[in-house]
Amino acid sequence: MFRNDSRPLVTAPAETAVLALLLAEGPLSRVELARRTGLSSTAITKAARPLIDDGYLHELAPERTAPGAGRPVNPLAVTPDREFFVGVKISDDRLFGVVCDLRARVRATAGRTLGDCRPEAVSGLLTELVGELLDAEPAFRERTRHLGIAVSGDVDRASGRVRFSGRLGWSDVPLAAMVSASTGLTVTVENDVKALTIAEHWWFGEGVGTGYFALVTIGAGIGSAIVVNGQLVKGAYGVAGEMGHICVDPAGPRCRCGSAGCVEAIASSGAILEAVRRGTGLRGLAFEQAVEMAREGNPVAREAFARAGRAIGVAIATLVNLVGPERVVVSGEGTDTYDLFGQHIKDAYASHTFGAAGRCPLSLRPLPWEEWARGAAAVAVQALFP
Repeated sequence: MFRNDSRPLVTAPAETAVLALLLAEGPLSRVELARRTGLSSTAITKAARPLIDDGYLHELAPERTAPGAGRPVNPLAVTPDREFFVGVKISDDRLFGVVCDLRARVRATAGRTLGDCRPEAVSGLLTELVGELLDAEPAFRERTRHLGIAVSGDVDRASGRVRFSGRLGWSDVPLAAMVSASTGLTVTVENDVKALTIAEHWWFGEGVGTGYFALVTIGAGIGSAIVVNGQLVKGAYGVAGEMGHICVDPAGPRCRCGSAGCVEAIASSGAILEAVRRGTGLRGLAFEQAVEMAREGNPVAREAFARAGRAIGVAIATLVNLVGPERVVVSGEGTDTYDLFGQHIKDAYASHTFGAAGRCPLSLRPLPWEEWARGAAAVAVQALFP
């Protein structure tokens, strides 16, 4: 049997602040924790004590902060193996799963080919995958309470429902309840790009330490998420940051969301392929063939990628003008063809950013699917907090 305990680990604000900071940036001394959180040293000691007693934190050997700086300090650190977290990324043809410890290290991986995208079929296969992951090491089952699931589309994290996912053909699916019933774990569901952004900003990646950060993903879909004042922006309805559905051409092709001229309707891999098929009359063309044609100089294929790059560049510029991030990371499976539209993205971005906003750098960071599942695990870790 899987273990099920949905109670948050920490409830007091001071405990939350201490654990969150140590998860993101530890080990840290009590003095540094007090400086970073604004709490008194006494409050830090009081907040840390139950976490130490429960085995989530431990003290490292004494060290001096600098020569002649006074008595040695005992930095506090997270105990990685105290609890484990499962993360699963659902794509339209595969499930990717990981087990992570409290320091976000991947301890086990597994995957499943997804042939049937009906919610019941996905839930069943996902349950099998979780079972395989938890059997990878004896300690996993007894120390795992939380499962994070990352999925494309409009996700209501609070209720665990996927309100809409065009790639999966889902509408109003109570995914968290379904998977929790079959695994016994506490399940948190989040939009896949938001989950990846949480991990990139909180645990690893170029977003660590930034107050303003954005992640853009390109490929089968166009996604984005933004961090403002150190917090992921969800908006009143949970869909803030959906750059893929910014309209860049009102007369453009119809998007699967129902609107016309969205970035995704022009720049997703499916949209690029359709443009090449339509322009060449080769209806049986595969995406890999379209890529090869573009690299060989076919004008129709090259223009399809160029148009995609311009659309992405304009959309990123719009996001940067509105939010003003310190940096933007571009990732996703579409980075494999970045050579075909990267310069068009940069040119459109430079042309449409306003003033000093254009100083925000764009960084290309290809991420394997394992990292998306790791992002789902990061969402599961957040369930420790109220």
